[in-house]
Amino acid sequence: MAAEFDLIRKYFTHPAPVGMLGVGDDCALFSVPAGQSCAVSTDMLVEGRHFFPDVDPVLLGHKALAVNLSDLAAMGAEPIACVLGLSLPAVDAAWLEGFSSGFLALSREHGCPLVGGDTTRGSNICLSVTVFGAVPAGQALRRDAGQVGDDIWVSGTLGGADIALQLMQGNLPQEQWRLSGVRGALERPEPQLALGRGLRGIAHAAIDISDGLLQDLGHILAASRCAAQLDIRALPVHPGLTGLADDILLDALLGGGDVYQLCFTAAPAQRDAVLQAALAAGASVSRIGRLESGPSGALRDGQGAPLSMRRAGFDHFEG
Repeated sequence: MAAEFDLIRKYFTHPAPVGMLGVGDDCALFSVPAGQSCAVSTDMLVEGRHFFPDVDPVLLGHKALAVNLSDLAAMGAEPIACVLGLSLPAVDAAWLEGFSSGFLALSREHGCPLVGGDTTRGSNICLSVTVFGAVPAGQALRRDAGQVGDDIWVSGTLGGADIALQLMQGNLPQEQWRLSGVRGALERPEPQLALGRGLRGIAHAAIDISDGLLQDLGHILAASRCAAQLDIRALPVHPGLTGLADDILLDALLGGGDVYQLCFTAAPAQRDAVLQAALAAGASVSRIGRLESGPSGALRDGQGAPLSMRRAGFDHFEG
């Protein structure tokens, strides 16, 4: 069996960028550009809770980093580096080769080198990733910055990851829908880093959609002390869901998690600027509602009726 440090050396050690101290010391060393704030986020992925045991390890490596980079995107931050904590029941060379290749490919794509971490043995696979980024001082996109009258926007599409998960869990009959058309939305999310950076100075508040649109937008509403009205007809539907039953579709659009797109607010005067930022980032955006005065967190549809769903989003300690 490979020793711990052999495992680290073989699969996770690579030269750090100039000016950084990476894997191989007690701590990594890196600097934040002058005049910028350090943005830090940590996420854990646990086998059986966040991913299936038979998931392709390449895709799991990609997703383990992508969900953290999505948090940086929501703050308008630029990635600097990341660290990885990895718990495994045993050393599986083929699994480690795939996982590390998926993880490191995304780290190279977004300039977020792996500079440290830890490995240990556990009863199942558990992944903990911490990312470090930088954002110009005072320009971070915060949840508490929404203003009454702001447009509400989302990037990308909604619902695909949720329907894929339901199909894989057996909650929807396979013959009712095509897993192949939506599985990529669940297993290979793409963090919207370029869009997040492009929205600095344009958007007010932002959040990434990890636990469902209603739940995550609700965080903006609570922090910004606003209510909101949503235009259900404007919600961007994943192309693989065309023809899905209306009740199942709406539940997925509003309550489905694992989206890792951005939900953000901006003044109506910034509509053209938002569209230009999206174009420059190669992203699509949809205007889905507006912030209003009223009880913090209150949500209404276009006809003024309260929005209530069977589920408002993912909770780690429920279900």
